[in-house]
Amino acid sequence: MAAPFRVYSEPIHNEEPIAEPTVHVRLGDLLPLVAQAFRGNYLWLHDFLDDEVAITSDLYDVLQTFRCYRPSA
Repeated sequence: MAAPFRVYSEPIHNEEPIAEPTVHVRLGDLLPLVAQAFRGNYLWLHDFLDDEVAITSDLYDVLQTFRCYRPSA
């Protein structure tokens, strides 16, 4: 006997507006926590990997330079 065919409606997605950042944190306080969560492979960290963060332009320049840096052997 064949299983009955069921039709489900598409779930309703509540499109809530994205909240603007309201908390300012020092990078020195944030990095150790993120590094520990990364090393421990905490699943909650994956929920935030697509989030954007705002940084100063000089930090951005340093990070871009560091990204291309390859230490000599």
